[in-house]
Amino acid sequence: MGSLDSNNSSQTQSNVPKFNPLDPEEFRTQAHQMVDFIADYYKNIETYPVLSQVEPGYLRTQLPENAPYCPESFDSIMKDVQNHIVPGMTHWLSPNFFAFFPATVSSAAFIGEMLCNCFNSVGFNWLASPAMTELEMIVMDWLANMLKLPKTFMFSGTGGGVLQSTTSEAILCTLIAARDRKLDNIGADNIGKLVVYGSDQTHSTYTKACKVAGILPCNIRAVQTSIESDFALSPVVLRGIIEADVAAGLVPFFLCATVGTTSTTAVDPLSQLGQLAEEFDIWFHVDAAYGGSACICPEFRRYLDGIERANSLSLSPHKWLLSYLDCCCMWVREPNVLVKALSTNPEYLRNKRSEYDSVVDYKDWQIGTGRKFKSLRLWLVMRSYGVANLQSHIRSDVRMAKMFEGFVRSDPSFEVVVPRRFSLVCFRFNPNKEHELVYIEFLNKKLLDSVNSTGLVYMTHTIVGGIYMLRFAVGATLTEDRHVISAWKLIKESAEALLRRSVF
Repeated sequence: MGSLDSNNSSQTQSNVPKFNPLDPEEFRTQAHQMVDFIADYYKNIETYPVLSQVEPGYLRTQLPENAPYCPESFDSIMKDVQNHIVPGMTHWLSPNFFAFFPATVSSAAFIGEMLCNCFNSVGFNWLASPAMTELEMIVMDWLANMLKLPKTFMFSGTGGGVLQSTTSEAILCTLIAARDRKLDNIGADNIGKLVVYGSDQTHSTYTKACKVAGILPCNIRAVQTSIESDFALSPVVLRGIIEADVAAGLVPFFLCATVGTTSTTAVDPLSQLGQLAEEFDIWFHVDAAYGGSACICPEFRRYLDGIERANSLSLSPHKWLLSYLDCCCMWVREPNVLVKALSTNPEYLRNKRSEYDSVVDYKDWQIGTGRKFKSLRLWLVMRSYGVANLQSHIRSDVRMAKMFEGFVRSDPSFEVVVPRRFSLVCFRFNPNKEHELVYIEFLNKKLLDSVNSTGLVYMTHTIVGGIYMLRFAVGATLTEDRHVISAWKLIKESAEALLRRSVF
C-alpha cells in the first residue's frame, strides 16, 4: 500500500483558503446581489418569451461534464444563470402566462420563504421546533375561518389541518387513512375488494395515488361526465355504480369530489355526494386545489356548500393565494384516524411531550418525516395583505377573465365551450358552425401553435367530452388588463392569419 506525502499534503492545505460555507458577511453580499437579480427579473420579465424556445438537451452542450474541483466565483455562476438557465425557463410568473393554472407569488411569501430557509427547521415533531408546529396549527385555523369551514375541521374544534407539499400527497394521505379504517373492519386480506370513486375529470394524480395506496387498477372508478352537467360528477350515476359494486361483493371506501377541475373548473355537487358517501360509509374527500381559494370571497363560498359532510378537504394556496410553491392545505375531521394510519414512533424520536399525546407531531400527518417551516409563507401573506386584499386579488383575476370571456362572446368566429366559474375561460375558434368536430380541432391546434410560437403569450388546451378547447387561465400575479387585451388581440390576429392562408 502506498502512502500520501505528508509534506506535499501539508503544503497544499496551507495554500487553500479555509472553507466556510456560511460566512455571514459573504452571505450578506451575495444575498443582496441575488435580491437585485430577482427584482430585475420580475421587473423585466415581459422581455422574455413566455414559453421557452430551446430544444431538448440544450443545457448539456453549455455546461461542463463534471462539477468543478475548485470553487468558482459567484459572479461567474450568475453569468451562467443569465446566459444558460434563463433562456431555458418557461416563465410562469410572466403576466402573459395563461396556461395550466397560475403559480402565484408575492413579496410577503418570498420573505416568508427566506425566513423558512434561514431557520432550516426539520419540524417532524413538536419538540423539534415548537414554534413551527404551533404556527402551522394557527395558520390552518386562520384559513379555515376565512373559508367558513365548520369547527369539525379546526384545531379550535375537533379536527385539524396540515400543510402538505402538493394535492397528490394530500390525497394519498387521506386514501391511506380511509383504507386502513375500512380494513380494520373487514380485514386486511380483503384489500382487493376496496373500490374508489371519482369522475373522468378528477385530477390524474388521483389514479396514481390510488395505485400507490395498493388499490387494484380495476377497482378505480372514473365516472363519465357530460357537457349537459357541465362535466360535474352526477350523484345519480354514481349511486348506480356504487350499488352495482356492492352487489358484486366489492367494498366502496373512498370518493374524491372536485371544486374546480383542471380542464374546465367544473364543480361537483358536494352536498348530494356527501349524503351518498354517508349512506355507504365512504370516506369523502374534496379536492379544491384551484377553486377552493376563491371561497374566501362570500360570492364563491357556495361552491363549498356541503363541505360539512366531507371527511377531508385540500386546497393549494400556491395556485391563487400568492404563497409560492409548494403549499397545499389539508384538513381532516378526525385527525386520530389519519395519525393512526401514518404514525411512526422510533426510539430516537421518543419524548415526554409526544408520549403524553399533549402535542401535535406533524410527522404523523404526512408520508415523510422531515418537513419545512412552510407556514411562515402563509402567515406573512395573511398578515401583510389581510383578508380584504386577498379577496380583492381573486376578484381582480375573475374580473379580467370575465373581460376575456366578453371578447370571445362578442366575436362570432369564437365560442365559449363551458360556463366560466372562476378565472378560467374555455373557448374555441369556430368560424363556420357547419365544420365537423375533427376539423374544428385541427383549426384550434393550428391557432394554439401559432399563438404560443410568438413567445408573447402562452396558453394550453384540453379535451373534454370529445371536445378540443383552448384554456385561458388568468391569475399570474403581475397580470393586468392590458395583458389580457393584448392576448386577445394576438389570438384574433393569429386566427385571421389562418383564414388568409386558406387553411379552410
